[in-house]
Amino acid sequence: MISTFPNAAAVDLSRIRLEIRSLQPRLVEWRRRLHQRPELGFKEKLTAEFIAQKLSEWGITHQTGIAKTGIVAIIEGKQQDSPIQKPKVLAIRADMDALPIQEENEVPYRSQHDGMMHACGHDGHIAIALGTAYFLSQHREAFPGTVKIIFQPAEEGPGGAKPMIEAGVLTNPDVDAIIGLHLWNNLPLGTLGIRTGALMAATESFTCKIHGKGGHGAIPHQTVDSIVVGAQIVNALQTIVSRNVSPIDSAVVTVGRFHAGKAVNVIADTAEIAGTVRYFNPELGKLIPQRIEQIISGICASHGAKYELDYNGLYPPVINNADIAEMVRSVGLDIVETPLGIVPECQTMGGEDMSFFLQAVPGCYFFLGSANPDLGLAYPHHHPRFDFDETALGMGVEMFVRCVEKFYA
Repeated sequence: MISTFPNAAAVDLSRIRLEIRSLQPRLVEWRRRLHQRPELGFKEKLTAEFIAQKLSEWGITHQTGIAKTGIVAIIEGKQQDSPIQKPKVLAIRADMDALPIQEENEVPYRSQHDGMMHACGHDGHIAIALGTAYFLSQHREAFPGTVKIIFQPAEEGPGGAKPMIEAGVLTNPDVDAIIGLHLWNNLPLGTLGIRTGALMAATESFTCKIHGKGGHGAIPHQTVDSIVVGAQIVNALQTIVSRNVSPIDSAVVTVGRFHAGKAVNVIADTAEIAGTVRYFNPELGKLIPQRIEQIISGICASHGAKYELDYNGLYPPVINNADIAEMVRSVGLDIVETPLGIVPECQTMGGEDMSFFLQAVPGCYFFLGSANPDLGLAYPHHHPRFDFDETALGMGVEMFVRCVEKFYA
């Protein structure tokens, strides 16, 4: 039997309206069904079918097959009788994809798809968005405008937000603002991470192949040692953040892969290093890749080596609009206790392609605390034992519904 509120004593649920609290068993049921059938990016066929089935069941207009598996639901509220003023449009975004991780949780709803797992809470995001869609469809009189709910594929990679935008999900009708949330096991249940400006970092990657000259390990003077060159590059890249980025700004340059050589007595003629770059300040998007290439070029030249550098900008930083973030924050104050309930300076160097939506229209992305250590639900995101306190599902619906009501107030 599903426990409606497994940690009810830990949070004040009286601030969640009774009708949304009564949805909790269904939210849990939807989330667990989705958790059992995880799918990777752009392959969310079963997930999309489930979402479309629910939307059809509730009579909600929707379009499927956007950017392969994406869905957009349109819920029209009670329109104002004004031929002059165009009704406002608020979008809500939820990602749908899972990760290539083998689940280790021993729970009745564990993944039934080998090597795939909802290890980041996207199953919960879908359930919250579905609950919001259902509630709004039953209360169209509460908002004099239009709500678009965007179910987006492939957030974990290679990125579904950009192709959905290119397919026109922010037009017809044009979206005025957008909001989204991420269940967050770095915050306890009953808290919210809401801030103006940068919330999550840009995500970029690089791969560099170093071409030296191989030879015998006992005769190094006849070679150009690609491993020595690569080692110096790895060390020098760490000076970018410490000596080129302002101490007031946050940035990370990490080399996560270094491959070279096959034998202990052979100097490798090639080596490959690869890593990731993270930053909040968009201005660093030019500085860091420029310095990476300057360092690699200079060190290779000094040793007589050559290189091939492939630099890939994946997602820009997630930057919240001040007005929309303040609206979300004011809603959060009505739901969770303060000051502990709102964490205004919550940030992470993790990346998110919600950033593309926020570049296109004003919006706010926020964290909804979902960890409950007392129940063993505090493993980090992308861990094979990740899970979250499902009480957060109803809180997420309440947050979205109140944001809709406040946006149109």
